[in-house]
Amino acid sequence: MQATALISIVALIIVGSIAVAPRRASIEGFFGGLSVSGSAPGLWVLVLSQVTTWIFARSLMNAAILGYYYGIAGTLAYAAYYGSFLSGALIVARLRSKGAVSLQDWLGTRFGTVGTGCYNVVVALRLLSEVFANLLVIGLIAAAILGGTGTWAIVVLAVIGLAYSAWGGLSAALRTDVVQMLLFLAAFGAAFLALVFSPDFILGAVLTAPGASGPYNGWILLAVAALQVFSYPAHDPVMMDRGFIADPATTQKSFLHAFWISTLCIIAFGFFGIQASLIGAEYEGQLIGTWAGMFPPWVFVLLMVSLVVSALSTLDSALASAARLVVEELHLAPRTLNGGRIVMVAFMVAGAALTLWGNKTLFDAVAVSGTASMFLTPVLVVGLLGGRTIALWSYVVAYGAAILGAFMYFARSWDNIAAVLPEGHKYEQLLVICICVLIVGFASVLAGARKG
Repeated sequence: MQATALISIVALIIVGSIAVAPRRASIEGFFGGLSVSGSAPGLWVLVLSQVTTWIFARSLMNAAILGYYYGIAGTLAYAAYYGSFLSGALIVARLRSKGAVSLQDWLGTRFGTVGTGCYNVVVALRLLSEVFANLLVIGLIAAAILGGTGTWAIVVLAVIGLAYSAWGGLSAALRTDVVQMLLFLAAFGAAFLALVFSPDFILGAVLTAPGASGPYNGWILLAVAALQVFSYPAHDPVMMDRGFIADPATTQKSFLHAFWISTLCIIAFGFFGIQASLIGAEYEGQLIGTWAGMFPPWVFVLLMVSLVVSALSTLDSALASAARLVVEELHLAPRTLNGGRIVMVAFMVAGAALTLWGNKTLFDAVAVSGTASMFLTPVLVVGLLGGRTIALWSYVVAYGAAILGAFMYFARSWDNIAAVLPEGHKYEQLLVICICVLIVGFASVLAGARKG
């Protein structure tokens, strides 16, 4: 019954997404998000698109899983990453005030091809991780409801998402994001009300919950988020691409509205994980199996619908940004519709292939990419906000420190790496890595900085 209901609802969502996708595609619409008439998207199109692409399936699951293990501290730690809308708004405003049309444009004028090349590597990895992680959640949902590995569901959703994304590019993503966000709010809103009005839900208990493992590591993650939140939006092309579509005033308003809406959604979804820990439910299938036993079938189906919708909305935006990155920034494919579509196919295939890899820890992708992005913090603080000229060697040293830090966290279980890292929980190790990356980055950038 649950499977039939979920498949039917998802099918209707897909039909609706295809229906609102543009019938005609133009080069400027595909890569720049403009309508067929050449107009930029309005405020609430941008807001809903920003929100739905940032509260993607992996993020929702991360907020709930961290809430389950570390209580309100874990959920707040993940919600802190949504402060990226505020730091992102600041970065975009400063870039536009200096006449830059993208972060690559600004980096290129200061550090040449080395600067943009280093940055684009991190961006490409970020996009690939978004495709991989959201497809992985689709597989987890299918496996929990229908059994098996969920591979078939990954393939089906990948093909469908690719189909309408490849037709209209960024313009299609913007239009479908609006529909998908409204559907998400309806489905998740109903499920959240069911949670809040359930007999065993106590708001005070949720807001003070220690989690199944205690709150300590949740507060450690909050410190990590605080260190990463300035650079985090700058390496996310989905957010950055939307920062240069509309006029500056509309763009700034869209970032501010996206901040409070997405933060509330993430915290609210985290409540589902916190509630599971409070009632002593066993952790099963990245919480999907746990919820299947906790809630009435209709509430569980609505939760799964919320996750599938958020996964779809992020996939099309990630593919659109991947096309723009490879075509307009890297110039590795022709600036044609087919050139962009080939890039989308490549990223979707690569992301789907990564789901066969054994790692199911959803937060790892956030931690690794977030650490890799931290080379941008000293560069943007000193160069963009401070207006100083930074030597190329300083940029490269900061970049190398961030990449090394990301690699060390990724390979923390390897004997040689484990011998270097301090003993402790992996999140404590991550905090130490982030602090070291920032110390090296700021030291090198300040040493190589001069008045512009």
